[in-house]
Amino acid sequence: MNLNQAKIAVIGLGYVGLPLAVEFGKRRPVVGFDINPTRIAELKSGRDGTLEVDQDELAEAAQLEYTCNVDDLRDCAVFIVTVPTPVDKANRPDMTPLVKASETVGRVMPQGAVVIYESTVYPGATEEVCVPVLERMSGKSFNVDFFCGYSPERINPGDKQHRLPTIRKVTSGSTEDVAVAVDQLYAEIITAGTHKASSIKVAEAAKVIENTQRDVNIALMNELSLIFHRLGIDTLEVLEAAGTKWNFLPFRPGLVGGHCIGVDPYYLTHKAQEVGYHPEVILAGRRINDNMAQHVADETVKLMLRKGVNVLGSRILVLGLTFKENCPDVRNTKVVDIIAALRSYNAQVDVFDPWIDVADAEHEYGLQCLTEMPPPGQYAAVVLAVGHHQFVALGEAGIKALGHSGAVLFDVKGVLPLGAADGRL
Repeated sequence: MNLNQAKIAVIGLGYVGLPLAVEFGKRRPVVGFDINPTRIAELKSGRDGTLEVDQDELAEAAQLEYTCNVDDLRDCAVFIVTVPTPVDKANRPDMTPLVKASETVGRVMPQGAVVIYESTVYPGATEEVCVPVLERMSGKSFNVDFFCGYSPERINPGDKQHRLPTIRKVTSGSTEDVAVAVDQLYAEIITAGTHKASSIKVAEAAKVIENTQRDVNIALMNELSLIFHRLGIDTLEVLEAAGTKWNFLPFRPGLVGGHCIGVDPYYLTHKAQEVGYHPEVILAGRRINDNMAQHVADETVKLMLRKGVNVLGSRILVLGLTFKENCPDVRNTKVVDIIAALRSYNAQVDVFDPWIDVADAEHEYGLQCLTEMPPPGQYAAVVLAVGHHQFVALGEAGIKALGHSGAVLFDVKGVLPLGAADGRL
């Protein structure tokens, strides 16, 4: 199999799909497909609202065209699916976007097509969920009339150092020939090199444990933070001291949100339970991490009460809404849980984040966020939830000035010097 001249379709132009489409679009014909007409119009105008790709990079992808018309995919031979794989309210995998994307591809893929999935799934999902959809929609037979590959995404939103070409890529295919062809395809754009896994299932499992491992490690730090808080010890001081040992892992406590770390472990635990194994460590870590937002809110209220600050009807400012610093991504952010918990104490909560589109925040979470930094001296408490560089630049004095005399400051990310805030994780 030779994919050297194949036209590529990238299905889904979000944080994962757009950088991929742009890199391939610098070298060969690519169709970037997304079901959102607003997103297509934005990209055609030369702007990326996710801030992952700048205007110059978009311009360099001279062979990339954007569309939301399914018929524009019919002359493509390779389809790379990069749609989200969220969980529902019960933390069960929601395969709807993946199934719908597979239906779209199945309707238009030609004889001999190769369909590569990058979306995070549990081991076996590509062949158990996606392949039957492709067969049903196309009338074609798997590994006879079309083939599949899996190459998990490793995009880190907001990270300008670790970009798509500089992150090693795991690849796989449904046959050995396809695996080689898929590996060679990605080798065109990945300067860091590739790793060809022995099967699609191995590649799927590798992806899902990357974030599960990180989730469990952060959960340990969060649990230590809860313990040290009761002992009257500053956690970050402890971690700094422990970090002087050469093999101590530099994880820190914090909120665990976003489209990967807070979601992917549930895909693995879902499959584990399906085959009769009940995971203990992974789910315990998830419970700890999911409860940290409530802990932040509770501690903020306790600090207010200790300082004689009235909570009922008070005004509290939350700085930052995104799931991580210096990035506009609000997907699965746990800051919304802090806001909800504070409001449950009948406090009035204002939210300001200079990185977000306030319309997106209202659409996604029903939040009406401030559009500019509020004037000083208005708040009974300030929660520094995300360490955006704008907030770090304000420093201790600038952030404290937002509150009135005696206001509480809780530093979730620990970005301020020790002793600057009344509380931190």
